[in-house]
Amino acid sequence: MQTGQISTKWLIAVLLVIVGGLTLGPALMLVVGSFSQGLGALGTFTLDKYVRVYSDARLPQVIVNTVIYSFGAAFFATLLAVILAYLNFRTDIPFRGVLHMLPVVSMMIPHLAYGASWALLLNPTNGMLNLVLRQFGLGPINIYSLPGMIFVEGLLDLPVAYLVIVAAMASFDSSLEEASWVSGRSRAATWWRIILPILRPAILAAITLVLIRCISAFAIPSVLGVPGRIEVLTTFIYRLINVGFVPDYGRAAAVGVSVLGAAVVLVYLYRYLTARSERFVTISGKGWRPTISHLGVWRWPLGLFVLFLGILLVVLPVLVLLYTSLVPYVMVPSAQAFELMTLRNWRQVLGDPLTIRALRNSTILALAGATLGIVLSTLTSYVVVRIRTRSSAVLEALTFLSFSFPGLVIGVGFMWLFARTAIYGTLWALLIGYVAVYLPYGIRPLTSTFIQISKDLEDASAVSGAGFFRTFRKVVAPLALPGVLSGWTMLVVMFVRELDISTVLARPGSEVLSVQLYRAVADSLWGRVAALGLIMVVISTALVLVANGLAGRFSRVGRAR
Repeated sequence: MQTGQISTKWLIAVLLVIVGGLTLGPALMLVVGSFSQGLGALGTFTLDKYVRVYSDARLPQVIVNTVIYSFGAAFFATLLAVILAYLNFRTDIPFRGVLHMLPVVSMMIPHLAYGASWALLLNPTNGMLNLVLRQFGLGPINIYSLPGMIFVEGLLDLPVAYLVIVAAMASFDSSLEEASWVSGRSRAATWWRIILPILRPAILAAITLVLIRCISAFAIPSVLGVPGRIEVLTTFIYRLINVGFVPDYGRAAAVGVSVLGAAVVLVYLYRYLTARSERFVTISGKGWRPTISHLGVWRWPLGLFVLFLGILLVVLPVLVLLYTSLVPYVMVPSAQAFELMTLRNWRQVLGDPLTIRALRNSTILALAGATLGIVLSTLTSYVVVRIRTRSSAVLEALTFLSFSFPGLVIGVGFMWLFARTAIYGTLWALLIGYVAVYLPYGIRPLTSTFIQISKDLEDASAVSGAGFFRTFRKVVAPLALPGVLSGWTMLVVMFVRELDISTVLARPGSEVLSVQLYRAVADSLWGRVAALGLIMVVISTALVLVANGLAGRFSRVGRAR
């Protein structure tokens, strides 16, 4: 037992060093950089960068745009999530299976490509839908606007909010609803008096989580906001480091410190609200199934609404990308358009040596990064769940801190950290940045996995003489394998489509697909944008299918044992 205690202490110490370095290192360098003159003058204290940033006449409007955009998308996504979660779990609505597929399927589409698909549809000049609307004397609808940005970002973040709401929707006893109905209250009154108060912490948690994502969002603001001259904090930071002759990393760091501070506050607010929502979980001594409300004449209209939303969220963007990749220029689908279809865009993309190198780099980063990230996530999750000490509490706090990292902002921090090292401009820099930012997404599914594994099995192994690492390898790891594969799948998809860190850290030789996609969007090469986006979707889908196949196989083996 003494040996086991020593082993766990060493494990916690190593994890604290690694996770602490990944989280605190770039954050501290971001702060240091904000008080420095530039990359070549690190450590020279000055307030000039803060003075110049906060005296910028454009900044107040940028902040206003960011607030409207973030809160608008958060409320829109959460409202749809609440409606869909209730319809899916508490009613007899058809097409319920569509809702189960939305969170996974929508993850496959890169955010840049998703934004580009809506730009192709609703560009006020030659958008496909706008060209159709003009035939009827309607429109145009301007997607290059704050409402357009809110709409697209809300659709992108809908699955995130939905997963939070669904967890709460499935956790309270339906007898509370039944008791309300028996007492004579209407369904509307039951919703207002019973269901909504129970769901309120989860709803607030979903809003907070989406707010974090929106504040750090770069893809949609860059695709839809920049052409509409609507600047938010992330595009403001990007302009400071990529527009002009001399990148101003000091001013970018000064803005980044403020964004990081806001994100940290929101993350811990989310943690508090999530903890509060657990108080509303009802536990009984018997199993129960949710009461299904019969919608009557509204069943099929609402079912068609859910189906339409699924088409809007996934099917339409993919079809637009596929169609655009096959036509020589943006044009309304017609007989002439189908006659002009060609594989020229695909040949240009697949024949470009830079794209092939980016494809190789993205694949390497996705596989290696997801593997490294899931190993670190597995060990961290186990320590947080099983070893309740002050050190493990610090480790848990560090993982939540990294959850607050806006990719573009922390990329600036890594820039300051790596600028004078040999790994600057290499795939190693991107690999470290990816793992640092997305580590919590691997930890979350594994934390749930370890909670479900009985500790009695580990105790039995220890009693029989097995040490800590042997018990972990022989007992814990095989049981946790489905959760490991689930976390690995999430990480690999995120790494394939990662943009924010890549735009800051990628250099010639370390290009990735998302950066190539961004450059194509900036040059309005829509055919290449569509082809690159679909290539990324295919890669993500293939990796997910392989991971799910392995998860199913190991699950069957585990049940057989």
